Amino acid sequence: MNKFKALCSTLALSLLLAGTALAAEKVNINTADAATLDRVLHNVGAAKAEAIVAHRKANGPFRSPEQLAEVKGIGLRTVEQNRDRIVVSAPAASKPAAGAAAGRATAQTR
Repeated sequence: MNKFKALCSTLALSLLLAGTALAAEKVNINTADAATLDRVLHNVGAAKAEAIVAHRKANGPFRSPEQLAEVKGIGLRTVEQNRDRIVVSAPAASKPAAGAAAGRATAQTR
């Protein structure tokens, strides 16, 4: 009986810790793919996640979590439920090739 009680206690603690780890997962809405948005955000399924990605491609990066409400099917209530999971940062800018940068520097010194 003691082994059973210890096993149950261990299982309960494991589930509690796993739940905490999942709740802490965050997603950058400007860089995440649809599968990640679907997995991390509550009340956002595959179709809404695809709509988020399509909106981002058509309109540029989000500047705030509230802008998610501009996506069809996403309301402010969904944004509020996910506020602790949402990260908004600009996508990494692509760097120009070294030759292009050198060419600009040479042209500017002439």
